[in-house]
Amino acid sequence: MPHHSRLAGFIIDCEGGSLGAAAEFWSQALGLPVVDPDEDGLDKYARLDGSALGLHIEVQKVQHPSRVHLDIESDDIEAEAARLVALGASEVARPHQGRWIVLQAPTGHRFCVVRAREPLTAANATFHP
Repeated sequence: MPHHSRLAGFIIDCEGGSLGAAAEFWSQALGLPVVDPDEDGLDKYARLDGSALGLHIEVQKVQHPSRVHLDIESDDIEAEAARLVALGASEVARPHQGRWIVLQAPTGHRFCVVRAREPLTAANATFHP
């Protein structure tokens, strides 16, 4: 199915410790202010201000080893996931009732396909016929 996709941003997965301390470190390290220190009030996500870069950047508490993962946003996450699987990725999970899809690249890197936060067009994203 025709759709658009683009790099949405990245998520800094942090195993254990304080979300606030992790967010403050990455805020200072990247020179990006914390705009939401506890998104959704779950003590799981802190959002940094990547808007000047056109990126969504979060610090996330996780139960697996710390890493950084990319998010690819699309106006059709099912079509984008299928496109990436056809390229060699494999599906790992569909958390939160399928709000996003976790994939693993052939290189072993995990990444997510998420719903676009704003309208995607040929001017700001790649069109996949």
